[in-house]
Amino acid sequence: MTSPTYVLVHGAWSGPWCWRDLTSQLDQRGVASRTVNLPSAQTDGDPLADLDQDAAVVADACEGLDNVVLVAHSYGGAVVSQAAHLVGELSRLVFIAAIVPARGESATDVSRLVRVRTTLDEAMVLDGPILRLNPELAGAALYEDCDASTLAWALGQLSTQTLASFRSARTGPDVPVASRYVVCRNDHAIDPSLQEILAARCGERVELSSGHSPFFSHPAELADLITAWAGRPASE
Repeated sequence: MTSPTYVLVHGAWSGPWCWRDLTSQLDQRGVASRTVNLPSAQTDGDPLADLDQDAAVVADACEGLDNVVLVAHSYGGAVVSQAAHLVGELSRLVFIAAIVPARGESATDVSRLVRVRTTLDEAMVLDGPILRLNPELAGAALYEDCDASTLAWALGQLSTQTLASFRSARTGPDVPVASRYVVCRNDHAIDPSLQEILAARCGERVELSSGHSPFFSHPAELADLITAWAGRPASE
């Protein structure tokens, strides 16, 4: 089998830009990667873009690849869970502080598994069919352990997010591939107690002492964790 390509799937209100530091780390390791741009997280995009549309973009990004590792952050975990069965040459799944819905669950359903209100909940502002983030609270929710320049830059990139994407139920089946969940212990967006529940749905669990966005705050450590299987058989 050829070396894997890591397809990086961002979370809500985000975009390919969030992988800036992680892709640099992967490049240094000689690891191939590509990113996607989810329709649900595009300002001035389709306000009704849902989970299926996001999953289709991920499946399209994997076309022509013969050894795919899907890497999902936050809401991107729901997208990857929906898209996985559409990827013919999928070898592994990596979830980073991610939503991992069971079949029939939406991202909203998953968020209610633990009744803990987070800083991210406080930052959300409903605007018709979309959700915006209060910039005064978004930094503390998403980038709490990032340096000041990264924080300012990332806040300037944030988009809107469609409500439909959170309310769409996963319909895709489970796939028989190895999976790893990275618990972000100091997360203020997806509570670590919820992450522990979701990690139990995956094959193995690892942990980072980071906030919600370790691709900014701990990019080298994160690169090591998501590529740790590179020399191991896909069945492990």
